Amino acid sequence: MELPMIPLRGLSIFPNMVLHFDIGREKSINALEKAMVLNQHIFLASQKDDNTDLPVPEDFYHIGTVGKIKQMLKLPGDSIRVLVEGVCRGAIEEVMFEDPYFKCKIKKIEEPVYSAEDTEAEALMRTVLSNFDEYININKNLAPEIFATVVTIEDPGRMADMIASHLEIKLEDKQQLLETLDPKERLEKLNSILIKEIEILNIEQDISSKVKSQINKNQREYYLREQMRAIQEELGVAEDVEDEVAGFTEQLEALELEEKTKEKIAKEINRFSKMQSSSAEANVSRNYIETILALPWNKESKDNIDLKKAEDILNEDHYGLDKVKERVLEYLAVMQLSDGLKGPILCLVGPPGVGKTSIARSIARSIGREFVRMSLGGVRDEAEIRGHRRTYIGAIPGRIISSIKDVGTKNPVFLFDEVDKIGADYKGDPASALLEVLDPEQNKDFTDHYLEVPFDLSKVMFVTTANTTSTIPRPLLDRMEVIEVSGYTEEDKLNIAEKYLVPKQMKENGLTRSNISFTEKGIRTLINYYTRESGVRNLEREIGNLCRKVAKNVVSGDTKKVSITGKKVEDMLGKKKYRFDMIKGEKEVGVTTGLAWTIVGGDTLFIETTAVPGTGKLVLTGQMGDVMQESAKAGVSYIRSMCKKLGIDEDFYKKYDLHIHIPEGAIPKDGPSAGVTMCTAIISTLTGIPVRKDVAMTGEITLRGKVLPVGGIREKVMAAHRAGIRKVLLPKDNDVDIQDIPEVVRNDMEFVLLKDVNDALKEVLVKDKKDDNKKG
Repeated sequence: MELPMIPLRGLSIFPNMVLHFDIGREKSINALEKAMVLNQHIFLASQKDDNTDLPVPEDFYHIGTVGKIKQMLKLPGDSIRVLVEGVCRGAIEEVMFEDPYFKCKIKKIEEPVYSAEDTEAEALMRTVLSNFDEYININKNLAPEIFATVVTIEDPGRMADMIASHLEIKLEDKQQLLETLDPKERLEKLNSILIKEIEILNIEQDISSKVKSQINKNQREYYLREQMRAIQEELGVAEDVEDEVAGFTEQLEALELEEKTKEKIAKEINRFSKMQSSSAEANVSRNYIETILALPWNKESKDNIDLKKAEDILNEDHYGLDKVKERVLEYLAVMQLSDGLKGPILCLVGPPGVGKTSIARSIARSIGREFVRMSLGGVRDEAEIRGHRRTYIGAIPGRIISSIKDVGTKNPVFLFDEVDKIGADYKGDPASALLEVLDPEQNKDFTDHYLEVPFDLSKVMFVTTANTTSTIPRPLLDRMEVIEVSGYTEEDKLNIAEKYLVPKQMKENGLTRSNISFTEKGIRTLINYYTRESGVRNLEREIGNLCRKVAKNVVSGDTKKVSITGKKVEDMLGKKKYRFDMIKGEKEVGVTTGLAWTIVGGDTLFIETTAVPGTGKLVLTGQMGDVMQESAKAGVSYIRSMCKKLGIDEDFYKKYDLHIHIPEGAIPKDGPSAGVTMCTAIISTLTGIPVRKDVAMTGEITLRGKVLPVGGIREKVMAAHRAGIRKVLLPKDNDVDIQDIPEVVRNDMEFVLLKDVNDALKEVLVKDKKDDNKKG
C-alpha cells in the first residue's frame, strides 16, 4: 500500500484514536492535499527530534499509524488544523520519494486476536485497569469519564492503545508501546509504565503538599519578597548574582592581602555565589564581603611632615599646652627620620575643658591625616570594641574597624575620648578589649570578631583622653604615655578669651567690633566671679551669653555698641556666682591658710582651731574625709611628743577639747596635704601665738613632724596668688614642681621649702617683741 506520509513533531497517534493537530510545513501540506485527492488515508509517524524542521527518512520512526482524515480546517498564517482517526499500525517498507512530499510503501500490521477464555490476557487487563483507575485519581488533568470509556473495551490490544493515548508520558515510551505488536506484551509494558508514573505522581503530590504548607506558613513574607523583587527589577535595582560575584572577585584581586586572608575572603565569595540571592543568609554573606572589601587595606594618608608648619597649626589652635605640643613635634621629627615608627599611644590627662579633645584634632590637621573620635564614656559592651560574631542577627564590626572603614585610610589619628569612664558588665570588659588595640606590639594583627581576619592597626596614631588616671585599669595605663594637661591660669584664660573665645562668639552671634568690645577687667570679672573651672567651657558659655544680650539690644535699637567692663558684666549677668577669699588682716590665733586642689583648679583653705575646757576630745567638722582626719590625729600626736620644746602644757590633752573646723562645710574635703596646716593651727591655739594670714602652706606630715611632698602644686600656688598671698610654704621635695608654675606668677611669689613642722612655725608664728624681751 502506497500512502503520503506526515512526520509528527511531539505527537504520537494510536489505532482507534481520534486526534487533531496543526501542520504548517510545505511537505506536510502537500502530503495532506494528496491524501484528500485519493482515499483520505495518510500515514503518520513521529519525529525522533522535535527541533528538526526538514526531516529526512532517518529522522522519523518507521513504525507508525495509518490514519483517515476526518476533517481539515485552514487557519490564519497558512497552517491547517487536521482531525485524524487512527486505523491500524503500519510499517514503512520503502520511502518512494521525499519531494514534494513523503510517499512511502506501507505494510499494514495485523494484531493477533485473543479469545475471551484467555485468562492471562484477562488478568493483565484487570491489573492495567486497576492501575489506570489509580492514575486517573492522582492525575487531576484527566477526566474521570475516561475510565468509564476504557472499561467497556474487551479487546486487550485496543484497551492498551486507548489507555496509552491518554497517558502523560514521554514520546519515546509511547513509541515503544506503538512498536510492541503483541497485545499481552503491550499490556505488560503499559502496566510497568503505569506503576512508575503512579509512583512519580505520588512523590510530586508529596512535594507539592510540603511546598504548599511552607508557602501557607510564610505566605505573607513570600509574597512581599516577590513583590519587592519585581519592583527592584522594574526599577533596574536588582543585580545579577554572577555580576556581584565577578565584582567582588575583581575587588579582591586588586587588594594586596596576605595569602591566608585572601583565601578566606575568596572562600566566602564562593559560598555566596551558591546561595539563593534573596535568602537571609545571602544578605549576611553579602554584607560581610562588602564590609571586608571596603576596608582600607592598602590606603594610607601621605604624611605631610613640616615641623614649622605643624608648630604653627598647634599654636594657632591652642594657647599654652607646651608639653603636649613638644611631644607631638618630637613624634613628627622621629617619623621624618624613621619609616618604621610604630604609632605612639598618647594619653592626655587633665580637668574638663582644657582642650584635650581639640588638641587631638589639631594633631591630625598638623600632619595631614584623617581624624576619628570614639567616646568611651559609659561603654560597657566589649562588642563596641571587637564587634559581634556573624552568627548573631544584625552583627556589625566594632566601632574601631567601622570608623577606619568610614574614614578610608589605615593610618588616621584615632581619639579614644574619656577612657577613664569606661565600664564593664556581663557583656564583657571593654577595657580589656582595648589592651590589644593600644599595644604597639600586638595591634599589627588586630582581629575583629566580625571580620575574623587580622587587620593592621600599627600605623594608627592613637590618642586617649582622661580626667584622671586613678580609674584607668593599670594594664591599660601601662600601654600609654601619660601627658599631664593642667588647668589654665587666670592669665592663660585671659589670653584664650581675647584670642579665641571672644572672636568666635562674636561671629556665632552676628556681632562685629562696632557692636561690642570686651575690656580686660570685664574678662577677668567673668573668670573670677562667674566661672570656677580649670578649662574654659563655662567662660565661653558666659561670653556667648553676653553676646546674645548685646545682640538683642542692637536689634531692638536700644544701643549701637556695648563695652563689656567689670561693672557691665555684673549688670548684665546679675550678682556674682563665686567669690575668692582675699586675705585681710595680718594675724590671728588658731587660724592658718592652707591650699587645696579641686577638679576645677586650686583654692585657698582656712583652717580654724580652738581649745575649750574638756576631757581631751578631738572634734573635726567641715566634711573631712578619712585621710584628712588621720592627718589631724597625726598632728595632735606630734604636738604631744614635742610639748616641752613648743612650750605647751604637757597635760593639754586631758584638760582641753580640741575642735578643728574647715569653713564651707557643705563641700567634702579629703587628702593629706593639709597636715602641716592643721598642725600649725593647733600649735597656735595651744601657745596663744598668732599666725600670719598672708602666708599659705601645704604638705603632709608624719608623726615625727617631717613634711612630705603633695600634688597639685601649680594649681595651689595659682590659687594663693589670686587670693593676694605672695609667700607660700612648700615641702622640700616639691622643689621640682615650682618650674611648672607660670613665670609671671613665679616671679611674683616667694617660696619657702619645708623639711619639718619647725620650718613652718618659724615662718608663720608671730611673737610680740615685748614677749621676746621678757623671755630674754
